[in-house]
Amino acid sequence: MTKETAIKLFNEKQIRTHWDDTQEKWYFSIIDVVAVLTESENPNNYWKVLKNRLKKEGSELVTNCNLLKMQSSDGRYYKTDEITKAWSGLTTKQYKTFKKLKKENLRDNMTNLELVLNMLAEASTTEISKEKEPETFSENKKVARIGGSVAKAARFKLESTIGKKVVTKLNAKHIDKPELESGR
Repeated sequence: MTKETAIKLFNEKQIRTHWDDTQEKWYFSIIDVVAVLTESENPNNYWKVLKNRLKKEGSELVTNCNLLKMQSSDGRYYKTDEITKAWSGLTTKQYKTFKKLKKENLRDNMTNLELVLNMLAEASTTEISKEKEPETFSENKKVARIGGSVAKAARFKLESTIGKKVVTKLNAKHIDKPELESGR
């Protein structure tokens, strides 16, 4: 971990940061800041609700909050939008729309095969990241795409073997209804 990606402490709690050399700006994980300031047990959900309220009130603050891949406490970098897109062909937002999800968690609404492929993509990305040791945002993005492509190849092989799509519209409400399984 470098000075530019060091985890900062505030009231003995971690806040992930990222230094952008080009723009000469610090970026802070809003989720970590929310966790520290609110002491919420679920800062992701707290931020999502707050962000929606601010948007409804016309606040432009939330338009400046972008997703960045940041190092987590386990030493890995995460921004699953990129990994999911690489193996499924859909961004997380597109995937949720495809499954007709609104506030529900995508992972909780994946079939077993979708979940296994997603986990393969994440595990592959982690292993590739350990070997390549990416340092910049674009290097991490490239590693995420490569890791996702491992699961994409497995998905294509499986789909050609079983003769149906793995990425389906099935969600938690429909997973036990086999008549919807052909649903992509």
